[in-house]
Amino acid sequence: MSDTDPTPGAAPAPSTHDVRAPAKNPCGTCPYRTDVPAGVWHPEEYAKLPPFDRDTASQPPGLFLCHQQDQRVCAGWAGCHDMEESLGVRVAALTGVAEDVIEAVLDYVSPVPLFASGEEAARHGMSGVEEPPDPARKAIDNLTRKRQARLQREQDSDSTH
Repeated sequence: MSDTDPTPGAAPAPSTHDVRAPAKNPCGTCPYRTDVPAGVWHPEEYAKLPPFDRDTASQPPGLFLCHQQDQRVCAGWAGCHDMEESLGVRVAALTGVAEDVIEAVLDYVSPVPLFASGEEAARHGMSGVEEPPDPARKAIDNLTRKRQARLQREQDSDSTH
C-alpha cells in the first residue's frame, strides 16, 4: 500500500457520496468504546486506528466507516478524534459528501466513554487478541452470526434479481 492510499477500512473520499452520518451511539463493539472487551477485532482492524491520531497532513485521506453499518461514518471515530483536524473529513467535504453528513461528523459528541486516541483504543484492543476474554468471545460470536446473516440476505437478494 502506498503512503497516499487510505487506511484499509477507511473509505476513499471519491466513493463516499452515499455515506451516512454517524449513529447516535457508537456500536456496542466499537473499538473506540472503553467498555468493549479487548480482543474483539482482528489485529489489522486495530492497526487502522492510530494513523488518525497523526497531524492532519499525515492522516489517511478517507472517512473511517463503521464496521457494522454499511456506509455510516464510525461514531466512535467521530467522537474520539478532532474532526476539525481530520484530513478525511476535509477531503470528503471537497469531493461531494453531503453537507449535512459533514456537519453531523463535525458536531458529533459521543454519549458513551471513548478512548482518548486511536493509539489508546488499539493498545487496549490488541491486549486481548492472543487470548480473547469470554466477553470478547461472545461479541465475536455475535458479530460472526450477524455477518453470516447479512451475507445470506445479500445472496438471497442477488438470486431474486
